[in-house]
Amino acid sequence: MNINFGFDISSSALTAQRLRMDVISSNIANAETTRASYVNGQYQPYKRKEVVFAPMQQSFSDVLAGQMNGNSSPGQGLRVAQIKEDNAPFKLEYNPSHPDANADGYVLMPNVDVTKEMVDMISASRSYEANVTALNASKAMFSKALEIGSK
Repeated sequence: MNINFGFDISSSALTAQRLRMDVISSNIANAETTRASYVNGQYQPYKRKEVVFAPMQQSFSDVLAGQMNGNSSPGQGLRVAQIKEDNAPFKLEYNPSHPDANADGYVLMPNVDVTKEMVDMISASRSYEANVTALNASKAMFSKALEIGSK
């Protein structure tokens, strides 16, 4: 077994969770943006974005079966498969003084719920911290192995 597998898996997860936090930050920053894109002659509000993760190479069942047979390397970590737009409907907000209000005084607002984004940010932050802890544990085990070998 290669000692770098633990480092590779943790580092790929750290990179993925950092990108997730960046996307969440972008969602929060644009929660009030009513002119994010121009479609068919009209401005459209910002659409919330989501990060989709996927395994680097194989499914969990393939890795498990390979390990049980003794002829496969462990999983290789996590990757960002895509960043997709959330197709939830935009919110209608009554604000007749807003420059983007329609004739009835309603404004199309982004489909971003700041509370949900904050919960997602906490989740991403905790995942990031867990991967840092796993990386530090791998580093400590590697260091102890070197100490044993040098005695």
